[in-house]
Amino acid sequence: VRLVESGGGSVQSGGSLTLSCVRSGYTYSRWCLGWFRRVPGYGREAVAIISSTGATIYQDSLKGRFTISEDSAKMTLYLKMNNLKPEDTAMYYCAAGPVIYEDGAYVCKAADGEFNYWGSGTQVTVSS
Repeated sequence: VRLVESGGGSVQSGGSLTLSCVRSGYTYSRWCLGWFRRVPGYGREAVAIISSTGATIYQDSLKGRFTISEDSAKMTLYLKMNNLKPEDTAMYYCAAGPVIYEDGAYVCKAADGEFNYWGSGTQVTVSS
């Protein structure tokens, strides 16, 4: 399994970026895909998660500014980020993992421990 992120860069506050993550070798019919980020000195936090059913989970503070989407034909995961702020500066990682069967449904969890494949990351820097 290989995950390759792209699209990071440096933007000014209020700008936009779209991150992409192309996956290969991951052929499960049910899956969870996600974007996480890490600031040096801090732990990795979930940004947004999407499941093979289309269900999404967002970090509460990012709702309305970030949008996760997936194109199965292109095996590509996206993260559209609008109105970027300096505090969004971080290394962004793409991740893939299995769904969890819970209470009669297949769900994803916004926790990095539930994902077992990771890309190497793409840096996003937002200046004020």
